[in-house]
Amino acid sequence: MPPDPDLIDELLDVCHRLYRSGMVASNDGNVSAVTEDGNLITSVTNVSKGAMTARHVVKVNRDGIPLEDGKKPSSELLMHLAIYRDRPDVRAVVHAHPPYATGFAAAGLALDRCVLPEIVMTLGSIPLAEYGTPSTEEVPEAVSKWIGQSDAVLLSNHGAVTVGSSLMDAYYKMERIEHYARICYIARQLGGERVLTPTEVSKLYRLREEAGMTNRNTGCWACDQLVEGSCVGEACVNFSGMGESFEAVARKLVKEVVSSQIKER
Repeated sequence: MPPDPDLIDELLDVCHRLYRSGMVASNDGNVSAVTEDGNLITSVTNVSKGAMTARHVVKVNRDGIPLEDGKKPSSELLMHLAIYRDRPDVRAVVHAHPPYATGFAAAGLALDRCVLPEIVMTLGSIPLAEYGTPSTEEVPEAVSKWIGQSDAVLLSNHGAVTVGSSLMDAYYKMERIEHYARICYIARQLGGERVLTPTEVSKLYRLREEAGMTNRNTGCWACDQLVEGSCVGEACVNFSGMGESFEAVARKLVKEVVSSQIKER
């Protein structure tokens, strides 16, 4: 079955948007999507996303083997394949180098503070994957540590990757990351972000739940106190249905941590 023409058009649209918005330069970046027959279409290697046409799209199987002669997929396809294996729900992957978000990644900084309600409601924390040599298994291995929890991941010294239920969904998450990173950068020039309090974050979680919104990586890892439903480090904390108030459970956890630290000393 040939690739869906509409899906190809959408992939080209995303590539052109990435280039026009300055989130990729020259031949940077790569985009892929799942086709109706379960295979993938992706951008070919060494082509500017701003100049892409249908002939710069290649169909590959789930092992990354091209199903069209004379076309070579992006060298970062390994990362895409690993994400699709780890996340069967994902239908599209976008990898780009948005300047502000990549600046945070190059500085070794995750975007994991609860600052903007819109980010808390949609993406949650945006983790930072450790550095991996591009085009090698190191990158998918680094991303795999986080992609199960998150729809958006910063790649140390290498940009960002987003996933979604569609190409536009994945693209808009990349756009949202860059917008958020730029706001955080500006705020730090003005003295630093005002991080939302645990109470404020909890209210946003309740609003999100009432609105029927679902996403991965919902927590704020930088809060100085535990927030119900948040992720702390790599461990998610969910207090729903425990029969105790959140405050009571949080006090118990803090007490256990303190007691453990005292014993270690």
